[in-house]
Amino acid sequence: MMISSFYKKYSRQLIWGVFCTLPILTFLAELLPSNNDIETWLPKDSDVRIVYDRFKAEFGAEEVVLVAVQGGLDQPSLVEATAGRIESLPTVRQCWTPERLKSILHEFKVEPAEIDKRLNGLLMNSEKNVAGILVLLSDTGIKNRAGTVQGIREKLEYNQLTGNEVQLAGAPVVIAELDRLGSQKNNKKFFIITLLISLCLLYYSFREWKKTLATLGLTIWAINLTTALIYLGGGEMNFILGALSVMVLVFTLAISIHVHHYVASCINEPDPLSAALKIAWKPCVLATLTTTIGLFSLTVSEIGPVIQFGYAASVGTFVSLITGLGLTPAVLTLWPIDPEKLHSGKQRWDFQRCANWLIDHSGRVSIATIVLVMITGVGLFSLRTKIDPLDFLPVEGRVIQDVRAVQDNLTELDSIEAIVDFGDEEIPFINKVERIRKLEAIIQQHPAVRHTMSLASFFPKQFPESPFETARLLSHAQSAHGDNDFTSDGERLWRISARISSDADLPQDQVYDELTVMIDDPNVILTGVAPLLRRAQNQIFTGFWESFSMAFVIITVVMIVSLRSIKAGLVAMVPNLTPICIVFGILGWYQIPIDIGIMMTASIALGIAVDGTFHFLVRYQSQYRLTRNSAQASRNSLLMTGEPIFTAAVITGTGMLALTLSNFVPTARFGYMMTSLLVAALVGDLVLLPCLLALRPEKTEGQNAADQADSEQSAQDPQHAPHFLKQQQRGTKDQSGKAVA
Repeated sequence: MMISSFYKKYSRQLIWGVFCTLPILTFLAELLPSNNDIETWLPKDSDVRIVYDRFKAEFGAEEVVLVAVQGGLDQPSLVEATAGRIESLPTVRQCWTPERLKSILHEFKVEPAEIDKRLNGLLMNSEKNVAGILVLLSDTGIKNRAGTVQGIREKLEYNQLTGNEVQLAGAPVVIAELDRLGSQKNNKKFFIITLLISLCLLYYSFREWKKTLATLGLTIWAINLTTALIYLGGGEMNFILGALSVMVLVFTLAISIHVHHYVASCINEPDPLSAALKIAWKPCVLATLTTTIGLFSLTVSEIGPVIQFGYAASVGTFVSLITGLGLTPAVLTLWPIDPEKLHSGKQRWDFQRCANWLIDHSGRVSIATIVLVMITGVGLFSLRTKIDPLDFLPVEGRVIQDVRAVQDNLTELDSIEAIVDFGDEEIPFINKVERIRKLEAIIQQHPAVRHTMSLASFFPKQFPESPFETARLLSHAQSAHGDNDFTSDGERLWRISARISSDADLPQDQVYDELTVMIDDPNVILTGVAPLLRRAQNQIFTGFWESFSMAFVIITVVMIVSLRSIKAGLVAMVPNLTPICIVFGILGWYQIPIDIGIMMTASIALGIAVDGTFHFLVRYQSQYRLTRNSAQASRNSLLMTGEPIFTAAVITGTGMLALTLSNFVPTARFGYMMTSLLVAALVGDLVLLPCLLALRPEKTEGQNAADQADSEQSAQDPQHAPHFLKQQQRGTKDQSGKAVA
């Protein structure tokens, strides 16, 4: 009664509080910055990351945009004018063109034929008459990649270079496009469609507009509160965290629908709200606790976006609990459930008929479902990861088309960087150049290497015989290039940049390993973003399943403790694996690679499955104490909890389909995955779990006598048998599980 009194007194204030704070939370949520920097995908504190960070510290971030001008070799003045205009941008440090490099190489007495050979495949393609402009970003440009790329496009348009005449490629271009496509603004329209679909289905379930709008309003408030908390905590939005809003939507609606259903089932009780909350609090809290454990386990990862998702999703689950369990009663107090608008008896009879059929055929259904899970689960052993930023871009989009054109017609964008450490020993400059050339020759022997570049590339094959002329060349080289281009730390460290062919069938981590063996020099260290991403795939994959396994073990322990039974806890975890085995197993069977975003859906799926499992098991425990018949207890529990579990999955799953319309690949994939996982979770919670529990052996008379006290206490509790279940049980089944007239 105290609970009802509280909501009767403060419900209006609670709803007004939500309404008044929503604009503030929305404003804060919109301030959340985006960061899809590729470097955040690299493992922190790993050996490969330490080497790469050292490379950046010595030679700079070296973020470049490559502009490919079709027919540019016939229009050198146009290319030079364009480079000059681009170089005037405050976000650009320097531009390199074929003519500028030719001029420098000519000053270094490099033969004309050798000049063309060195530049071909780097900034020019003589066969296709393509000229390249290499744009080096300043520190300001790196901080504002989108603005830099936009500025370059404006300069190109000023010089009337548009359409197929020019292509832009490079990490800043890809990252800027990922930020645009993965931004909240771009995905908002698809999320609005999801909300509209959920609104219509909620109305079909509630049959009242005010209650429907209020429930969906609470969900929107929970989403914005979660995002605002992330912003206030100093977080950043990325394409993985784009799934957070959907996760909060699913969890909040699921809890709200369960609370609504429990209140409806207790409608004939003296205090329906108090009776319903006594039923709802335990499964909701336990499901939130275990889901939070599963999501928080992701923070052990070494991958930045995964860690952020673990923290943010953990916050989101508690926000969902507070909103769904704490504020939904306020909505139901202001707009009480009208018994006349509840589902008709025929609809409930149809659901009852399905439940009866499942329990009557529990043995065969269990075997068939387990066989399905096992067959699809075999595919888990064939899962493979793939992390390629280009895979996240629309296939027909301008950026991906430009990148492919640059790779085909001009040069490769992926590179492996070799850092050569000459130590403190005094070595003549010419000897260093010769050493670098020998290393370049070794690197060029690999079939995947398309082009190499170093400071040695600026010198002629043979140095002048005159020592004065040689000294002049060396002095000119040092003044022209200095540190942070191809040498650093007073010429102790030298850099060789090797462009890797995109047509090579070998993965870049394999190229990386093979080059290490070919060079076989402890003073030469290989690094670079592209090979590190490939190498990080295995770490991401292994780390994810380790965290998932750890979460599964912890959730199993929580399940056993909460159910006070080892057997019941272990059986309860079987359906929680069902969505993972079915959906991810199918991906493995069809050799569909999974990325970071897809892997995150597994943690959400575990939370969804656990939520339904707890709601069913809490009811099953009380019903088993009442009936002392496992089949009947399973049947009753399915009737009491099956409808809200099914309703929540249908509403959210159908809404997820709207995300598949997005042209941002991670968003579309997330929509497909979530819909599939929600359906698969229904198989585990509403098919496999009830059927397995229905097969549970009955207790002996001695064991039944030990439960007599609990049974009598449960029988006096009205929450264990809501009114509609009492009506449905009147002539459905006897204790043996057979139908009676």
